[in-house]
Amino acid sequence: MNFIVISPHFPANSEQFSVSLSNNGITTLGIGDKAYDELTPSLRNALSEYYRVDDMEDYDQMYRAVAYFAFKYGKIDRLESHNEYWLFQDAKLRTDFNIPGYKNDEMDTIKYKSKMKQVFLSHDIPVALGKAFQTAEEGWHLLEQFGYPVIVKPDSGVGASDTYKISDPKDFTDFLTKRTPNVTYFMEEFIEGDIITFDGLTDQAGNVVFYSSLVYQEPALETVHRTGDMYFYETRDIPEDFYELGMKSVAAFDIRERFFHFEFFRTADDKLYALEINCRPPGDLRSI
Repeated sequence: MNFIVISPHFPANSEQFSVSLSNNGITTLGIGDKAYDELTPSLRNALSEYYRVDDMEDYDQMYRAVAYFAFKYGKIDRLESHNEYWLFQDAKLRTDFNIPGYKNDEMDTIKYKSKMKQVFLSHDIPVALGKAFQTAEEGWHLLEQFGYPVIVKPDSGVGASDTYKISDPKDFTDFLTKRTPNVTYFMEEFIEGDIITFDGLTDQAGNVVFYSSLVYQEPALETVHRTGDMYFYETRDIPEDFYELGMKSVAAFDIRERFFHFEFFRTADDKLYALEINCRPPGDLRSI
């Protein structure tokens, strides 16, 4: 089996995937932008071969790297980064080389928050309501619908980056001066509650083979705004209502052979609301 690991060195806790693949007899091939000599000894030992590119954002370089491995080792059986930032590129490479896993036409519901909401709602899973917008006029119109406060963030984004809590008209005006040009944003109602997650791994048939939950001190947005530290812990002591909703969410998105990381809010009146899905391993300090 030939398994290409994209960016096997970053984030650091991803290294163990390559080590474990190698330990299980899988030909483990790495593509990244770090010099080979700068990889840890354990990672160098785990990789059958490493292809360094100058710029991982340059798709032509990434394409040539995969093509090289396919020519030298034969059919590529899997390609994965386990890194949310590269999900679109991973899908494009799988599409171009016909590698099993998410392809280009399957990415919308796991990367765009507006599409995620549609999946949750179509399966009767309670959500924080929201809608995508591009212009200031559209944003002001949505504020009339939702009222204050709301959360505004990129429709396709990672973690709490470029995310704003809008509590009054001045906040929204300030956001309009800071927003990233040519980005579609998503506005959703603000829900007061504790953030919890339903995390795990599915097999090829979509069966959950492992699950757990992270409980956060506070939403990541609050930590970013106060530029402080945060803590979270993992638990497998999951209330029955949360377990049932988590399993229902996995089925709704038909997640197969992947890690999943669903975020929910538990409100003071003990109601659960789905926030979003991330198809990556949980607990990645780079993206929470």
